[in-house]
Order: sequence, then structure tokens, then C-alpha cells
Amino acid sequence: MSTSPTFQSFITNKPLYYKEIDHERVHIAYNILKPHIQKPMIIHIVGTNGKGSTGRIMAILLHASGKRVGHFSSPHIIKFNERIWIDGEDVSDNSLEKAHAKLYPILGQKMSEALSYFEYTTLLALVAMEELDIIILEAGLGGEFDATNVVEKALSVITPIGLDHQDFLGDTIKSIARTKINSIDKQVIVGIQPNIKVYNIARDISQKKGAKLYILEDCYNKSQAQKIEAITKEIGWSHYLYENALLAINALDILKLPYNIIDLKSVKLFGRFYSILPNVIIDVGHNLLATGAIVNALEQKFGDKKVVLVYNSLDDKDYSAILEKLKKHIKRVEIISIDTPRAVEVTQLQAQLERLSIEFKIFENINNYENYLVFGSFYVVEAFIKKDLLQI
Repeated sequence: MSTSPTFQSFITNKPLYYKEIDHERVHIAYNILKPHIQKPMIIHIVGTNGKGSTGRIMAILLHASGKRVGHFSSPHIIKFNERIWIDGEDVSDNSLEKAHAKLYPILGQKMSEALSYFEYTTLLALVAMEELDIIILEAGLGGEFDATNVVEKALSVITPIGLDHQDFLGDTIKSIARTKINSIDKQVIVGIQPNIKVYNIARDISQKKGAKLYILEDCYNKSQAQKIEAITKEIGWSHYLYENALLAINALDILKLPYNIIDLKSVKLFGRFYSILPNVIIDVGHNLLATGAIVNALEQKFGDKKVVLVYNSLDDKDYSAILEKLKKHIKRVEIISIDTPRAVEVTQLQAQLERLSIEFKIFENINNYENYLVFGSFYVVEAFIKKDLLQI
């Protein structure tokens, strides 16, 4: 038996990113763990955008209906505990320590230390949530080779797929979609896709795997969809969040799980086009597909009125194309410093802003006379909140 270090000290020392990952390692680790834990029903969410909101909508509706439910998502904005949501609340520090104290000795020191940050925390989530009825498990950046793909799923839910993480997943929609959808098991529902190729790939993979395929656009109930749309408009959600809610509810229908549509009114999606102040919206989106959704949401909320964009980017994102897409909706960009070695060089970002003829400055603080959009990544939203400008 291995004596485990505290969870916080253990996880703090794990690197977040690896250039190469051993895809077999997490499967070996899960096979060691499997006999020692209970296995609730698992709904697996895979895609490029909308995973977090789709999963949280399902989790809250199920929780409101009396099911014991957990939601594993990533990354977190402020504190690790945000990644593991159980019965309406982020997991407690004490529950994390208990799960770690069970997991670490089962895997042993060598395996525990070999696993990546995301691999270990995925298994930790399965331990922390083992006594629930349902786990909603959100993939990280992949699908087929993602750590979350070690489990058997009752249903795979495919959110919109676009170009992102090309270094890991391939540089075409086709290769990215194939990698993500290859994670399916028995049945899958494919949400509304911006690229028609995704549907064809889903049909091909489902046929090869003998999985039951549901295409949201072909199977949703129009009367139900109108009710969902009316509620999402009433609570101020943009169209992309309505589509995520439609996907979430149809996934629950496939599994014959209980919910009440009216409980959508109790769903709070912190970080997803979320009004943190009357004149400040935050969104953790970070790629071109998310930018398209943001543009639609801005037009819906502000019309022709422009906003100030508080922005920064990771160096692997197409920030030039993102800024170009946002250009007509922003009066200027205010660059906020973010705490990661993956941040783009500020001079490169400034050069692109100059090329696009977008006014910019370094972010200092907000005023009450302008509307702001804080966008670019989880790091951007985290940095903004930590500026001590907000008491939330």
C-alpha cells in the first residue's frame, strides 16, 4: 500500500501539458481501478464547443428531478473543485482528499505519478462520484484518445465540432470529427453541426460500430423545441445556448430520464455569455467556432452597438481570424495579461490588431459607461475576475 501525499500537493506538481501522451496508460490504470469502484450510468460529452453548458444543463435538470448526478468538466476558472459538480455543488476539499486517498493506493505510487494531470483527475472524478445515479463526463480536448474514453457509456453526446487543438487532433474537420466520434459505444446523439461533413462521419462510424445514431436536427420534437426556445429567450440566453439546451434535453429523452423543462430557469451557466455585471459579459470560448456563436449572441443582445473586448489568447489559437470575425462588433480591444507560458507574445497580438486596424490598449479597469465582453479563454476570464475589480 502506498501512502498518498495530500491531493493539493500531489496535483500541483503534475504538469498540465505533455507534448506526447501514452494513450494506453490511462486504460491500464482504469482496469486496475475498475474492480474497486461502483459504476453509475455515464453520459459522455464530446465536441469542440458547448460541452460544458450542455453537460451542466443535463446535470441541473436531472438533479431537480431527484436523481443523484455528477458533472465532470474542464478546465476550471478559479478553483479545481469546479471540475467535479455533485448534486448541485462543487465538490468539497474534504471529498477530494477522500477520493484521492482511495485512488492513490489502488493505483500505487508509480502509476499515480506516471498519469497526466487530466488522466489522474478523470479517474479521481470517477471515484468521487461513484455512489451517484448518473455521471456526465465531459471529454477534454479529444475523444477516441481522451482519458474520459476509458469508461462504458450509456450515451455519447456530440456537440458542435470545429477546428481546435490541431496539434493533437489533426488539421481538418474530417480528422478532428473522426477522432472525437470514434469514442462512441452503444448509441450517440449528434447536435447541430456547422459542418455537414460531421454528420457523414457520424453515420459511417455508427454503422461500423453498430451504434444507434440520432441526429438532433432529424429527431427533435418541434413543439418541445418551441417551449425550450421560449424559456431560453425569457432567461436571456443566446441562440447557441438554446441549441445546447435542445441537445441536452433530447439526450435525456433518449435515455428516458426524468426532467421538467421549466427547470431550465434555474440553470446558471457561469462563464458562458454570462452577465457578471450589468455592463460586463464573460465567456470562456477560445476558438473560431465559439467566436461565431459570440458574434450571433452580440448581435442578438446589442444589435449594432459596439462593445469593448477584454482579450488575450493562447499561442496555438487563430487569434487573427478570431479578431477579424469580431472586428465590426468591437470599439477597441483591451489586452489583459494571462498567467500561462502558452500565452501569445503581446507584441504579436498587437501587430495583428494593428494589421486589422483595431484600436487597442492594455487593460487597466472597467468603467460604468461602456459595455464589455471578456473573451479569449478560461485564462482570460480567470485573470479578469482575479483583478479584484469584482466581488463575486
